[in-house]
Amino acid sequence: MATKAKYSDSFFQSLNKLTGIPMSKLKSYAKDNNPFNILEHPGVVEPNDRQLEKLNKLNEFIASYNVLKLDQENEKITFKSPNDSGKYFASLLGGVKDKERFLVAFLDNSNSIIELRTVSQGTTNMAVVYPRDILKMALANDCSSIMLSHNHPGGSLKASSEDIALTQRIVDIFRPLDIKVLDHIIVGGYSFSSMAENGVLPNDRMDVANYEPIKLSAAEEEQVEYNSVDEEIEL
Repeated sequence: MATKAKYSDSFFQSLNKLTGIPMSKLKSYAKDNNPFNILEHPGVVEPNDRQLEKLNKLNEFIASYNVLKLDQENEKITFKSPNDSGKYFASLLGGVKDKERFLVAFLDNSNSIIELRTVSQGTTNMAVVYPRDILKMALANDCSSIMLSHNHPGGSLKASSEDIALTQRIVDIFRPLDIKVLDHIIVGGYSFSSMAENGVLPNDRMDVANYEPIKLSAAEEEQVEYNSVDEEIEL
């Protein structure tokens, strides 16, 4: 039977470079057999000692990778609700009272964390967020959505008008890329609040993308109420 199309030339080229087994021998064997036999039963291609050593190391790597991947799947952090994400970010930011810290979690399509990054760390009353950097990180992670969080060193759990304006800027950048901003968690002390749950998370793009740095100050005396979403996100 002919080699199936799914075994592309790049597959054989990679196997050749990693093991030293000639391409001609690999393709000849694969014409009538499953190429994975070469890894599972190296003797089928009669490798020399050096090639056999490389095959064994490759198999050890694959086995280790599969074990690590399984462990990672079991330990994967997935957000199923605002409460899940709130507890997670509160555990990271709850003890931070000497500075404002802004975190972004880049998520896959199951809302599991691909990577968590601290994108800004400022003083007790201000941090500067660089949207361009967040965009680069999101594209590098090939994420489906993002989750924002920052702390209020003073302990307030209410989103300020500045918090909402910052979130809107991030939404404006990511909406055209079909990357959704799922929530913005505000942490005060060891407690938290969810902008999505409180109805103040901007969802629609309101302006063209603006990549200028955003100053996020802890102007907690200027707080918004959650009664009228339309009034709260008017910029």
